[in-house]
Amino acid sequence: MSNAPGTGTVGGTLQPRLALLSVTDKTGIAALGDALVAQGVRLVASGGTAAALQAAGLAVTAVEELTQFPEMLGGRVKTLHPALHAGILADRGDASHVADLKAHGLAGIDLVVVNFYDFALAAAREPLPIEAIDIGGPTLARAAAKNHAWVTVLSDPSEYRPYLARLAAGGVDLDFRRGAAARTFARVAAYDSAIEAAFDRATNPSSWPTVWAPRRVRMPLELRYGENPHQPAAVYRDEPAWGFGRFAQIAGPELSFNNLLDADAAWTLVRDLGDAPACVIVKHNNPCGVATGATPAAAFAAALACDPVSAFGGIAAFNQPVDAAVATAIGDLFLEILCAPQVEAAARPLLAAKKRRRILEITGDHAAHTDERRLHGLLLVQDADQGFEELATATVPTRRAPTAAERADLEFVWRVCKHVKSNAIVLGANGRTLGIGAGQMSRVDSCELAIRKAHAAQLNLAGAAAASDAFFPFADGVAALVQAGITAIVQPGGSKRDPEVIAAADDAGVAMLFTGRRHFRH
Repeated sequence: MSNAPGTGTVGGTLQPRLALLSVTDKTGIAALGDALVAQGVRLVASGGTAAALQAAGLAVTAVEELTQFPEMLGGRVKTLHPALHAGILADRGDASHVADLKAHGLAGIDLVVVNFYDFALAAAREPLPIEAIDIGGPTLARAAAKNHAWVTVLSDPSEYRPYLARLAAGGVDLDFRRGAAARTFARVAAYDSAIEAAFDRATNPSSWPTVWAPRRVRMPLELRYGENPHQPAAVYRDEPAWGFGRFAQIAGPELSFNNLLDADAAWTLVRDLGDAPACVIVKHNNPCGVATGATPAAAFAAALACDPVSAFGGIAAFNQPVDAAVATAIGDLFLEILCAPQVEAAARPLLAAKKRRRILEITGDHAAHTDERRLHGLLLVQDADQGFEELATATVPTRRAPTAAERADLEFVWRVCKHVKSNAIVLGANGRTLGIGAGQMSRVDSCELAIRKAHAAQLNLAGAAAASDAFFPFADGVAALVQAGITAIVQPGGSKRDPEVIAAADDAGVAMLFTGRRHFRH
């Protein structure tokens, strides 16, 4: 079983000969394994990771073959074995350590690729998911990080490409190994914090934790700058990675702080639109066009029509894979970023023809449970604004109830309105926005802005629906919408002047829904 350790010195570069791979997130693992084999590296892998590598046609040694001990306890014990941990922890500069390996016929392991069970996702599904607490993964990661003088640890798929670049350039230097170790320790700490928080919630289900301690790891991503060029900036990601944190840039120049803010806003909204093909175009953190359609290309065309002027330099997000038809529909329009769960091979060269266009694939698939806002010296934490269950219990305060078509329009604009800066008004019909009024200090101003934007785009508001993120404090906003042609309105209700607002709607024959829930976005 003996295997000579990788070549190199404690302070120099390392050329690996033996790699141990044991990952839950298998993003990029086959490509990494292929590149390692091409460099003459022998692969050892556990269970599902070994199967994934073998399916890619790679020669893999199973962990059990190396340890000569079977997986047991339903998978709770498979990598907790001296044959692995001695090979990871051995100080190759200590003759006694090298002698111990030789005496026991153990292999020196030079590269450990490991990530953990997705505890956060499991905790979102059940209160205390004990079997989702990873023991072997963090143990391997800590051991490899401790011995970074001789071992490289990769604890996230985002590290594969820079690692391979260094390997191809002649070896993995100590600075890279130390940085990878630091990121790994941070991820282990974040993982433990998530478990602690779950136990805390199980013990005190009605209270917030005494210490708010989620951990975040800096991504190997250089931002151009912050909100303005004179502000340096960095990006950190929750661990384990989830949601928008699981993006990969496949084309375009480096990202900026504002790029990520807008891309997250677009992606978060498009996820709230259901399963039908949908497109969201965002500018300055507000949607300027939103639509569903028979195809992603049709959804894009309808979203663009809402405000084609503002769309220039914006961010487009799709909830379905982007194909060549989408790329053709976008054409020469300058978009800073395009986001999608997948960009098909035929679309990539068409989209990448614009060198300044960034293309992101996002695989995160579950929503936030908390929302954080940083103040000067304070951190505000709240439950995330999730779901639209209020639509199922909405009441009709007006004499006329919405028709089935109006009801569908109201539900669509209500979903969009949640993602528009307050005060927010959204006008729409047939699964597309027609006008959006965002961020005004009075609600009637937002109504008038949404109407003006629709008229500027030469869109007909006759028979359209309107959503307001909070109640109408006066009837003037409803009057402006009615005059523009709106026939159905959805709002939370709850104003002391609700009777005046309802009367204004009744006088115009407008149907109204009260949801009983507002969606402020400050």
